[in-house]
Amino acid sequence: MQNILEQLKKGKISVKAAEKKLREHFLDVYGIARLDLHREHRTGIPEVVIALDKTDQHLINITIQILEHAGRVIITRLTNERNIALRKLLGKRKLLKKCNIKYYSEPQVCIIHDKKFKIIATNGTIGIMTAGTSDIPIAEEARLIAEELGCKTITAYDVGVSGAHRLVEPLKKMIQNDVDVLIVMAGREGALPTLVAGIVDIPVIGVPISTGYGIEGKGKTALYAMLQSCSPLVVVNIDAGFVAGAVAARIAARALQKRKK
Repeated sequence: MQNILEQLKKGKISVKAAEKKLREHFLDVYGIARLDLHREHRTGIPEVVIALDKTDQHLINITIQILEHAGRVIITRLTNERNIALRKLLGKRKLLKKCNIKYYSEPQVCIIHDKKFKIIATNGTIGIMTAGTSDIPIAEEARLIAEELGCKTITAYDVGVSGAHRLVEPLKKMIQNDVDVLIVMAGREGALPTLVAGIVDIPVIGVPISTGYGIEGKGKTALYAMLQSCSPLVVVNIDAGFVAGAVAARIAARALQKRKK
């Protein structure tokens, strides 16, 4: 987009030609989706496909179009059964021979790269922590997204407040590695992000997780607790690992840009 605007500014193309080029940034896939192929150039975050509630045929059509135009597809909330079906459909179109495809069963994420595709490193570093083992699938979703956006990650799992002494060494390691952002996940009462945000000078993103039981379980209590935090804390939606990873990567990349100036 910046290139088009530069050409327009220099008089190399007309307003009409620029408008046409900008419209080409959106691809209509068989009337079922309008893909934003240049989202990554504008925002730093690529078009990501959520498999949940899409039919297999819609999913395969969208996947193929993004792969052909961007060289990479990230699919979230993809069950293992649907991953197998997707591979079979891709195999029929002989795409697998041109691509590297990896499926991560725990976070239910599938990442497909054209063999020529390369991730551009930002040198940002993100720390990811969970209160419990049950929170790991969402933490892994955040980790994969952050790494796809060029960041390094450091993880520490099962360090919740029921045994707060477990937090000391992992947090010390993250501070020593100069992490730019911390993503902290918790279910149940959602206390860990508040604790962490109250003892570090690093931006903290709290992620409420739909684990636990009892009154207002499945992430609601954790969400309310984080929103009511007395520590300086920002909060994303329940189980929003992708959002946390993407926002953290943006913060890390922006911080590094400022340091270089």
